[in-house]
Amino acid sequence: MKQTIYKLVSWTLLVSCLTVTLPSQAQSWTETAPGVWKISVGKPEAYNLLIAAESSPDLAALTRLGTTAFPLDKSDISLRVEGGKTYLRFPLDRTEQIFGFGLNFQTVHQRGRIMQLHVDHYGTKDDGRTHAPLPFYVSSKGYGVFVNSARYINVYAGSAVRKDSKNPPEVQDRNTDKNWSARPYSDAVEMLVPAEGVELYVFGGPTTMDAVRRFNLFNGGGCLPPRWGLGFTQRVNRLFSAADVEKEAQAFEDKKYPLDFIGLEPGWQSKSYPCTFEWDKTRFPQPEAFIKTMLNKGVRMNLWTNLFVSPEASIYPKIAPFTGSHTVWVGAVPDLTMPQAREILWGKFASDHVNIGVGGYKIDEVDGYDYYLWPDVATFPSGRSAEQMRQTYGLLVQKQSTDLFRKRNQRTYGLVRASNAGGSSLPYVIYNDNYSHEDFITALVNSGFAGVLWTPEVRASKTSEEWLRRFQTVCFSPMAMINAWSSSTKPWSFPDVAEQVKAMAQLRMQMMPYWYTAFANYHFDGTPPFRAMNLEAGFQVADRKEVLTASLEENPYAEAVRKEVKDQYMAGEYLLVAPLFTGQKSRTVILPKGKWYDFYTGQFAGDGELITVTPGLDKIPVFVKDGGIIPMMPSLLHAPKPDQKVDLDIRHYGEKPGQYKLYDDDGETFNYEKGQYSWRTINVEKQKSGQWKGTISKPEQGKPNTVGNVTWRFMTTNVSK
Repeated sequence: MKQTIYKLVSWTLLVSCLTVTLPSQAQSWTETAPGVWKISVGKPEAYNLLIAAESSPDLAALTRLGTTAFPLDKSDISLRVEGGKTYLRFPLDRTEQIFGFGLNFQTVHQRGRIMQLHVDHYGTKDDGRTHAPLPFYVSSKGYGVFVNSARYINVYAGSAVRKDSKNPPEVQDRNTDKNWSARPYSDAVEMLVPAEGVELYVFGGPTTMDAVRRFNLFNGGGCLPPRWGLGFTQRVNRLFSAADVEKEAQAFEDKKYPLDFIGLEPGWQSKSYPCTFEWDKTRFPQPEAFIKTMLNKGVRMNLWTNLFVSPEASIYPKIAPFTGSHTVWVGAVPDLTMPQAREILWGKFASDHVNIGVGGYKIDEVDGYDYYLWPDVATFPSGRSAEQMRQTYGLLVQKQSTDLFRKRNQRTYGLVRASNAGGSSLPYVIYNDNYSHEDFITALVNSGFAGVLWTPEVRASKTSEEWLRRFQTVCFSPMAMINAWSSSTKPWSFPDVAEQVKAMAQLRMQMMPYWYTAFANYHFDGTPPFRAMNLEAGFQVADRKEVLTASLEENPYAEAVRKEVKDQYMAGEYLLVAPLFTGQKSRTVILPKGKWYDFYTGQFAGDGELITVTPGLDKIPVFVKDGGIIPMMPSLLHAPKPDQKVDLDIRHYGEKPGQYKLYDDDGETFNYEKGQYSWRTINVEKQKSGQWKGTISKPEQGKPNTVGNVTWRFMTTNVSK
């Protein structure tokens, strides 16, 4: 018996030490969709990111993107399994920059960085621990790489040098070489996956934007929110009652500030931290009547919650057997990979919330803080590891809560603290507890590389200047939101800038046709609605030299760094947004090649150059590319209803003729998935007389049409030169 056990242990150890290497000639990359290649290394785990998100590729849209060649030299790709771990190596050339690896808050360029991709809160440092640590990166050479694993992945993004490298760096002598670097050139991205195999995907270009679009479409395309989701939202004080909420909504109406949905914070529940998911009958004695009253006013309700079940919740006895071994705030953690847990939890949400008219959720605390989330030693009844649950819980809650609304043929739009690859199509925006305005904008820049949405929310401010600057950026983001859960702030909290704030909120509403079309492009062709300048054709940063920013006395290994462009971004098809932060009177803006025009005046701003702008406090600098068309509507207090006709004021900028595809559907249901949508073609051309003329195609018979009267504004024509 002992001899048998000894042989078994010896054999197990031998197997665990075996190395499985796939040489380039044995790498069987399969093109699973046009421009998307897949390979399996070793024995991939059955549970992964795409399984958790239940995402399905949009093959029709990927086919429309066309074919392209495999973008890498397979002989430079190394894939091996050794000791129960998977080692991956992809090539980098000297001029290549890489972007992505999730929602980063301080860095855009990822080359040279070391990180562990690990779902967590953002702890003021980009080290891979973030709300959406996607194992996906794209290259300036026009390709992307995705590792489909629900594990903590170690990444060495061009930071390490192998002694057998095909392209080794030069040996430098610091004594004599003034260009000596503490970080020698590295010719590879290397990743370590703690599993005996993994699925890998490569996305072709030919451009970086093409690779991003293919990634988003492979995950089902971007989300398409309801129109009301792109309006304005106010999250009220955590202990507000129904009467308080109705009073707040009335104040918005009386003061003529737009409002589409209100967020109720923890006090709507009978108990929170952990949660009962049940209405507090002292603050909300008649929740169904309250919801109906607010809907009649044109305002929807969004409910805050986390998913940790209070022992005092009515569903606790039923769901307890399907929860993890460890608690969070003494609340049970549902194993959402189990049908039994899903049925009990979401059944409660359906009966008590969604079925009475609640419009969406803010799902908190599914990201991290190790000291309160379940530890890696936790176990779950499904057999999923604590690590896998940590990496995918945000995906699970998004998909499963969205399905509640899908069953009612009703779109939703909410907030969540964690996501991952596969979640592009899920209608949630990420937020966090950090409050650095600069970091917020960098995250907005990076969101486009990660297939997620991010909001630079407004909470409170020390000065009216800060208040207005923050408010300007949320109006040019995926969700225009004040989060007053603690501060009880209102848009008019600073009277000296209240009119400017109102003007920005009204501009947000005026631009709804543009924002809605930008999200339609995200859904149908994968183009991120908010994205880095690096994805814009003609964008160059060659004029930004490498500079040494630290003292060698304080840091002997200080190095020259190329300054990243992380304080300006593209919004929709035509707009470049360049926020100012508190204390700034002016700023520089890098304009891509081609002529650009001031959004507000139509005046020429520059062509492929570095400009300095001094906009004053009232405006956030926004520029429109030559030939740009911006459809606008009247500033309404609420988003248009499904059959409501709205007039359009279509603006054209620049000296080039322009064409724009305007998207339309009912704005609320999933009927667009059945073909109930339309694209109206807008053309602007200069006539022989020298006058500009605009046309819009006729509505398609039997398709949605919410366009009323159309007027035209040729912004640059009216500017004196």
